[in-house]
Amino acid sequence: MPAPGSLRQPPRTLVLAAAAVPLALAALAADDLRVRRQLDNARRDLLTGLPGRDALMARTGRLARTRREQLHVLVADADGLKAVNDTLGHAAGDTLIATIGHRLGAWANARGGLAARLGGDEFGAVLLLPAAETIGELDGLRELLAQPADHDGQTLHPAVSIGTARAADLPDTAGPARLLRGADMAMYRVKTCEQQPGYLATRHDAYTPSVHGRRPGRPGTHLPLA
Repeated sequence: MPAPGSLRQPPRTLVLAAAAVPLALAALAADDLRVRRQLDNARRDLLTGLPGRDALMARTGRLARTRREQLHVLVADADGLKAVNDTLGHAAGDTLIATIGHRLGAWANARGGLAARLGGDEFGAVLLLPAAETIGELDGLRELLAQPADHDGQTLHPAVSIGTARAADLPDTAGPARLLRGADMAMYRVKTCEQQPGYLATRHDAYTPSVHGRRPGRPGTHLPLA
């Protein structure tokens, strides 16, 4: 028979195994977090550190379902980038893009939002703002993005056209793609001086027919479908 009291003491191997379970779970959780961070970093734009269009659309979709009354989507496009590339070189153009991206990202993040690089010199942002603060926030953003930037001792002067779509101004059925389309059209109207800075997208802007999936007038819209 076992010695008295031996049944009250679990075998040492079981004690060690039980203690190892939390450690193993913690290690798995840490490894999962590391992998997700690596994937997130891999999806980010190398020049600006911003995520891409998919992240912007996903965040917009979530907010459109839960916080529509304050949802704003912005599209910002650099003005005069070609002139900078032609006169100062593409490295200066990259500095300009990186500067705009970093500033827009910090501005959106400070307001609980998300900024993304949509491609080339075009950026997007999604955030929640009270309607009464929209114009003031946009004015502040334009001033922020227009601050001079240095490139190898040369002063760059960023200029950015911004268009904004407020979900509350559009039909309830307008999803992320329509909001982004509206902001893009609003930006284009500002860029071409058809509208003043601070212009907000209308239903017409959000439902402007696309040409091959792109805003009319964009490069490539004249090409036939493949």
